[in-house]
Amino acid sequence: MNRRTFCSIPLAAAAMPAWAQTAANPDPGAPKRALEHWKDLRFGMFVHWGPVSIVGTEISWSRGGERRGRPETRTGNVPVEVYDNLYRMFDPVKFDPDQWVQLARDAGMKYLVFTTKHHDGFCEFDSKLTDYKITSALSPYRKDIVRMLSDACRRGGIEWGVYYSQPDWHHPDYRNGAAHARYIEYLHGQVRELLTNYGKVHMWFFDGLGGKAADWDAPRLLATMRSLQPDLIINNRAGLPADNDTPEQRIGMFQDQRPWETCATVGTQWSYKPDDTLRPIEECLHGLVCCAIGDGNFLFNVGPRPDGLIEPSHAARLREMGEFLAKYGESIYATRGGPFVAPDEKKRPANARGFALAEGNWWGGSTRKGSTIYLHILRWPSDEIALPAISRKVVRHSVLTGGSASVKQSAGGIAVSVAAAHRHAIDTIVKLELDGPADMPAIRPA
Repeated sequence: MNRRTFCSIPLAAAAMPAWAQTAANPDPGAPKRALEHWKDLRFGMFVHWGPVSIVGTEISWSRGGERRGRPETRTGNVPVEVYDNLYRMFDPVKFDPDQWVQLARDAGMKYLVFTTKHHDGFCEFDSKLTDYKITSALSPYRKDIVRMLSDACRRGGIEWGVYYSQPDWHHPDYRNGAAHARYIEYLHGQVRELLTNYGKVHMWFFDGLGGKAADWDAPRLLATMRSLQPDLIINNRAGLPADNDTPEQRIGMFQDQRPWETCATVGTQWSYKPDDTLRPIEECLHGLVCCAIGDGNFLFNVGPRPDGLIEPSHAARLREMGEFLAKYGESIYATRGGPFVAPDEKKRPANARGFALAEGNWWGGSTRKGSTIYLHILRWPSDEIALPAISRKVVRHSVLTGGSASVKQSAGGIAVSVAAAHRHAIDTIVKLELDGPADMPAIRPA
């Protein structure tokens, strides 16, 4: 991940489903049932971790030395000879993968994606293709972290996912003229290792830093991956659309024609940073809810300490999110965004950072499941939320977050109001039960 790029990967307004195969897109994509299952999960844990946690700087980006394939000339503030030898001191004796998995469960997360190799080239798994790895004879730890964590996920009922960076600033062949052809085979070999030696992998997060498909021989690579793990969900960072889009450190707009997933940090840095500043709980929950109403997933990152523990403050923040989901998760999990799309969705504050809410008449949005629509009212531009007309009749309504609502339906639309005393400080959730399925096309304001 590139912390300095806030919106590095835009959402594509693709008309075709991700699994459609064309001459321009030779990848057939994951089966639709696998994509729908992934969307049901909605919330996952991202973990960036490695030897760099010893010095508390950003993973890969703080490494000195050249970054072949990058336009910038500046490099990181940790000398390359120091950075590349941190693994000889990396001994996370307090790492307990079951504790990480339990934290994910406590947070209401349904899957976990781990950085098996970042741009710095260090492998957290026992690759047979390199000695620059956690199981090296020069490593004091010498245990296969990917093995330990993937097994813990399966024990704990959390679905296992892999992050793998194609760029590798440590490998001598990477983007080094004709030698790059050898690097491509190295990359393909490691992907095969991760998909054959560690059981079922549910999702795969490439991070190609804008590289093209030819840079990785992506059509052949993805074909191999599909053959090894047919239900694998692969993101769009290998030069091909694959299965899902990946907005970074921002919330995507409403998009229900192609899956997407926001990845973001709970603090200001992807990897461990001492005394990091955390996002407030309101911002964390707004990020999660805004993904759901936009029909996207939320992959939320923590960076463990060098000893293997996750900072107590970070863990506490995630558990706060879990407390919210324990009460109101029915309006998030296994839902789809819509049908109501609030007006002024793109009216974000100028120079807004974080997950700043839209302004104007934007009030939030909705999720739907079965015959129910959940209104997530994140702000009140007026005392009454005016919704467009729908073909179904509202037969019952309630306020999940407490109190009561006034819901008036007419041929012209639906008017919803909640007394100020009954509005939730973060998300007022009004449940509308219909006389038929809520599965209807998105309704955008005129």
